[in-house]
Amino acid sequence: MDPDQNSELTLPPQEQMRQRRLARLGGSGTASSTPKADEAAKPEASSTSSTSASTPALPPASTNTHRATHPPSGPTSESGQSTSIPSRHNPPSTSPSHAAQANPSSQAATKNKTESTMSTGEDSSTAKSSKRLASAIDTAKTTAQPSKKMHAAKAETMEDWSDRVLGDIFRVTLDEKRTTDSRGNVLTYLPELRSELEQSGEPIKLTSSTIDAAILEAARSVPTSKALMEYLLPCWKRVVKATRPSRPPPPEKEAVVAEAKRLCMSSCIFALTMPEYFGRDPNPHHDTLVPHLLRSHENEEGICLDFYAEAVSRIPEDDTIAGIFTDAMVAISKRLSTMTMNDDYKPYINCFVTFARFPPLLNALAEHPDFHVKPTADMTKEQIALASETQTILGPFFRISPLQPEVTKSYFVGPRTINPAQVKNAQSSLQLTLRTHQSDLASITTALVRAGATARNHTLDWFAFALNSNHKRRALQVKVTDVASDAFMVNLTAVLDHLCQPFMDATFEKIDKIDVDYLRRSPRVDMSDETKLNADQATSDEFYKTSVPGSSNFISEVFFLTLAAHHYGLGATNSKLKDLDKDIKYIEKVIKQMEEELSKLRGVGNAMQIRVAEHRLNTAVSSVEKYIALKLAIEGVVLDTAMQTISLQFMRYVSVWLLRVASGTNYKPGADFKLPLATKQPDAFSCLPEYALQDVVENFKFVFRFKSDILISAVSDEIITLCITFLRSSEYIRNPYLKSSLVTLLFSGTWPVYHMQKGVLGDILVGSPFANEHLLHSLMKFYIECEHSGVSSAFYDKFNIRYEIFQVIKCIWPNSVYMEQLSQESKVNRQFFVQFVNLLLNDATYLLDEALTKLVKIHDYQKQLHDNTLSAEDKEKMRADLEAAEQQCQSWMQLVNDTMGMMKLFTEALRDAFTMPEIVTRLAGMLNYNLESLVGPKRGNLKVEDAKKYHFDPKTLLSDFIDIYLNLGPKSAFIEAVAADGRSYKPGNFESASRLLSKSLQKPPELVDAWDTLREKFAEAKERLDQAELDLGEIPDEFEDPLMGDLMTDPVILPSNNIVDRSTIVQQLLSNPLDPFTRSPMTIDDVTPADDLRMRIEEWKAERIAAAKAKVSEGDSMDTTAG
Repeated sequence: MDPDQNSELTLPPQEQMRQRRLARLGGSGTASSTPKADEAAKPEASSTSSTSASTPALPPASTNTHRATHPPSGPTSESGQSTSIPSRHNPPSTSPSHAAQANPSSQAATKNKTESTMSTGEDSSTAKSSKRLASAIDTAKTTAQPSKKMHAAKAETMEDWSDRVLGDIFRVTLDEKRTTDSRGNVLTYLPELRSELEQSGEPIKLTSSTIDAAILEAARSVPTSKALMEYLLPCWKRVVKATRPSRPPPPEKEAVVAEAKRLCMSSCIFALTMPEYFGRDPNPHHDTLVPHLLRSHENEEGICLDFYAEAVSRIPEDDTIAGIFTDAMVAISKRLSTMTMNDDYKPYINCFVTFARFPPLLNALAEHPDFHVKPTADMTKEQIALASETQTILGPFFRISPLQPEVTKSYFVGPRTINPAQVKNAQSSLQLTLRTHQSDLASITTALVRAGATARNHTLDWFAFALNSNHKRRALQVKVTDVASDAFMVNLTAVLDHLCQPFMDATFEKIDKIDVDYLRRSPRVDMSDETKLNADQATSDEFYKTSVPGSSNFISEVFFLTLAAHHYGLGATNSKLKDLDKDIKYIEKVIKQMEEELSKLRGVGNAMQIRVAEHRLNTAVSSVEKYIALKLAIEGVVLDTAMQTISLQFMRYVSVWLLRVASGTNYKPGADFKLPLATKQPDAFSCLPEYALQDVVENFKFVFRFKSDILISAVSDEIITLCITFLRSSEYIRNPYLKSSLVTLLFSGTWPVYHMQKGVLGDILVGSPFANEHLLHSLMKFYIECEHSGVSSAFYDKFNIRYEIFQVIKCIWPNSVYMEQLSQESKVNRQFFVQFVNLLLNDATYLLDEALTKLVKIHDYQKQLHDNTLSAEDKEKMRADLEAAEQQCQSWMQLVNDTMGMMKLFTEALRDAFTMPEIVTRLAGMLNYNLESLVGPKRGNLKVEDAKKYHFDPKTLLSDFIDIYLNLGPKSAFIEAVAADGRSYKPGNFESASRLLSKSLQKPPELVDAWDTLREKFAEAKERLDQAELDLGEIPDEFEDPLMGDLMTDPVILPSNNIVDRSTIVQQLLSNPLDPFTRSPMTIDDVTPADDLRMRIEEWKAERIAAAKAKVSEGDSMDTTAG
């Protein structure tokens, strides 16, 4: 210090400038800058500026005694005391914590080393905080510059470069006359900063030490109607660009830009959290990132990745930053909750996708109170079910979909008249849009579960709550307003499918990680109210009451969540299609009636009634269009190849896992699997929710029907193993409909697909060793079991089930292994086989009777409708009756054709089996009775118009009957049984059939000859039997079967002490396992042979036959004598 100056201690000029700035910006300064100090500063500045060649004098070091208090609007310390804003030449402290506390503009900084190097006026060789004046440094540098030639261009100094670059970045200037930069951008003049620099004697340049003051003054000049971020974000974009020059800059330039970047970010944070620092009142419309997050990264006022990265890097030291982003995301979510896919939703999704790239932000978001539903005591179940979709952060993002009612009609305009090509194009567009959206949702969710344990657990909890609160979606009757929407639940299912992708490898190597004990470890999935595979509620509760220690892995968590999602999500949506079809047909019928009524009203001319009728009609049309559009949209969603491929892969995993749990083995596709399963069922399997198997079956059935092309390369033998296993060990499943679905699944797999005539599963069923060993027995077992399923519709359901069984058997029959198996069953498991054939005969008898009876009715109705004497009303009623008869006949006749086809196959291969005593009599009676219907005198009653419409081909049906007769003809037991049928055997019917064979059916002569030979055998057998009956004469009552009226040959005593022939009770028990007299349950093992009665019958029979023979001999002897 100059000795001539006042010896009183004064502040350095820089500190005096800072105090004046604070006084102006903050309104007042607590550390006074006295006139004496101001006067002392002027000579100091004058002295230093006039010294050019000598080393400038250093100002005295600033001490804590000169620290000024921060303006009221600035941040405060924890103790509540205001903290000061450090000057450019007065770093507040060497410790990071002190730096963050003392300088609001640098609170988010992590290292004070950078701060100390940003001050260009500091002498790096000085150990203490003493600094030279900027003017002295400029003088020294000017003196040190080498002389240059006059014609050489003047090099840009560091000060000029800093002034230019910082001015361009922040669009500010210290030159009042300079209003725009070189690119024409308007610059903000900073008069206060210029004044300070002039008073301090520093160069009128923008440097790293003046950035904070420049930003503060420039920000204060922004109109209050404009958000500060609209100024600061473009500055950030420019400073980021400046940090990436084409060539590496010198360290001192790099330091200037780095400091500008640091302070720009700090200013952005303060603009959002403490607008008071810039002299503004809080404004929720301005103090938020929401509008900037929704803009693209390239937009000047949008949030770029660099902004995210810089802000996230400061989170450990500034706990306000995470809140800025999470609050913005919550606000964005709430905005999105009012939008549909028809609106501009994409910026919201893109924003979240970018947000999800930063795990610290996701962890903070997951801990936000709005991440989960907060049920209250006054909320109904319906409100809770909807809450996940509308009141959580993730919900609005998941509800965006083409399935939103407002969106469906935009895809399918004029749905009542839209043509198939337009539907296909609209569905393709819909699928592409939804696929993109679901991919974004999947990337967001994946980022959440990978962000850390906290975010992962909160995310799984959110999925679980949404599923657990929407069980009602699978109820028989449910209002769409009481549960989460299809749009939301389908997206949820798709995203969970994506989460399963990493562990669903083609070799099933990770299937061991799916823990069956998951459901006994306080699982997230609630299935307490679900029907179990084979356990009642009490058994299930007892099993799950015992908790298993340990924790569940992530794979198990996602597996069970996805399984539930398919049930309550995609599966529930898919099941709506049938209901929509019914609703659409009903409303269309109503519309037709309304149009007829309206037409009549217009003829009358009542204007009021016409307007009311038109309004009702328009309402109905609007409703049906809504339903049609929704149906087409759902079809478009569920028919998406990509979605179904992923779902199918998941269901394959479920299939294998179920087989492992049921068998207690480590089964994988291609490995051996033993049947039948153990008699004692594992509780872990029995207590599983029924939908674990139901979802698999429904998914495969849907894919077989509509998307079979994706199965060609996707299906291994696990689905066949699943179906055969639970048909063979059907006691493992309680629900008869679920068991029958396994047959449907096998049947669906045999439908032709492209070049595969036997379908996707047909060739596997024919060639698989596992199928060769177990399939036929499993089908026969369930054929028998479905006779008594215990449900009200069992009688009619069994025909559909057996039709599907026949189709599967026809598919596999070319493999002789199955023919040999059926023969073996008839020998080794005789009772089982007889029961099977008996039911086959029962079906054939019933179906033929129903179908042919309906044909006779159709014949009569068609004939009567040609009667012109009938009134219009009578004709209308008759047409309705005809339509009902036609529908029934079509169903019955189709079943008849397949049943007869099976009998034809079986009798050709197994003559011995079909001529067993327990079978042959009934078989012969059924054939004779229906042969008369086809060739007898009344066959004309079966002639109907357009017979093919009813699947009725009399020639083919007659041919099948004749083939069955010929197949069994070589067996004498069959010939005797046909001839012994006293009710229906008529030689004339066989003669008529012979004529039809050669004329109408045009069969080859050798077949006609074989038939004629066989009918002659029947006639001969009939003669013998008639003679035997004559020989026996009147049968004593005690020898006669009380049920059939025939002579008993093997009498047995029933538990009710009644006596019948063994063949009679065997037939009875095959159809109904009850005592025919008391209706008490019984089996054939409960009968006792009546040996004494049998011996008496045989003795009586022998006596009568002997007497008849003697009579014949006596007659012959008398004739000889006479001759």
